[in-house]
Order: sequence, then structure tokens, then C-alpha cells
Amino acid sequence: MKDRVMETDNVLWDNIILGDQEAYRELYDTSADMLFRYGLRYVQDTALIKDCIQDLFLDLYHYRRNLSPKVNIRFYLLRSFRRKIHLAVKKYAIADQLETDDYFSITYEPDVEQQRIAAEQQQEMLRILTRELNDLPARQKEVLFLKFNCELSYEEVAGIMKISVPTCRTLAYRAFRQLRSSMEKVPVLPLLILLMSWLSQKK
Repeated sequence: MKDRVMETDNVLWDNIILGDQEAYRELYDTSADMLFRYGLRYVQDTALIKDCIQDLFLDLYHYRRNLSPKVNIRFYLLRSFRRKIHLAVKKYAIADQLETDDYFSITYEPDVEQQRIAAEQQQEMLRILTRELNDLPARQKEVLFLKFNCELSYEEVAGIMKISVPTCRTLAYRAFRQLRSSMEKVPVLPLLILLMSWLSQKK
């Protein structure tokens, strides 16, 4: 299954390099929401986030002939988008938002469908988990988000965040250890399920 996905991604990327408009539309449709959610972890200025996404896709088109022929598309987009977000907040003099431990924020706002199917107890546990996640250092939160929400490897997460792979693994370990400590009454498996529920949210 993974090989099939990689093959599909390779074909899509080849078409991107060729300037295929339909390929760009498909890439945008499948990636824009993910990039927007990632941007919201840094800033709440939705217009700025959308501008960064637009700039990213414009760059993809203008510099398509210089793109590497074989890439992990999700990794490439997230790494490029992260760079644009950081440049944008510096340009508009809001860089102090990235200098504090709170810059990478977590939200939990269940949509109508989630409220309908989820038990009240689970909703409450997710709210508690969100609170505990926000008590984690920013880099630990970002590692969890990229590793599980964006389904990246530790090597890819480290590449995006410009840290070593051992540091990346350590941040993830410390994050989970802190969550286990602060939510000690929750067994490991239910805690992992809660984490996956949070990580699968649209926001």
C-alpha cells in the first residue's frame, strides 16, 4: 500500500515539474488544509497563512524546472512552508511570537460530527489532553504534530525542524513521558488513542 502511494506521489511530482495544471490543482486540494492547520500552530493570522500557502505554490510553479525529481512531497511542502511562515512573521514584526515557549499552540474544537459520535467522557479527556499538551515546550508539541498528524518519519521531522534525529526522538520521548506523568490515571493504550484522536483533528 505504501509503495502504491509513493508511486502515485512520484507521478504527481513528475507532472508538477512538467507544469501540469491539473497536477497543481490536485496537490493543492490534498495539501492546503494540512498546511493551513500547521500554520495555525504558529500564528492566528489566517490571511498571512493563506498568503504563505499561495506563495509556496507560486514558487513551485515558477521554479518547477529546478525541483528535485524524487522527493517526499509532504516533507518538501511542510519544510518549505515552515520557512515561509518564519520569514513572514519576521517581516511583519511579529517574530516575538516565535521566541516564546507558547508559539506552537494546540486547539481542540470538536466539530458537529465529532460531538455526535464521541462520548462526553472522551470529549472531556481530549480537552484535558489539549491542556496538558499546551504545557509542553513548543518543540515537543511540534515534533508530535509533524510525526503523527503529518505522518512523517523522525528523520523527516528532524529535517524540517533543523535538529538532529536523536534530538527529535528525545523530544518525542520527553513529551510522552510528561503526558504520562500528568495524566497518570490514564493507562498507556487509552492515552495513545487519545493522542491519535487529537492528532486526527482538522484544527
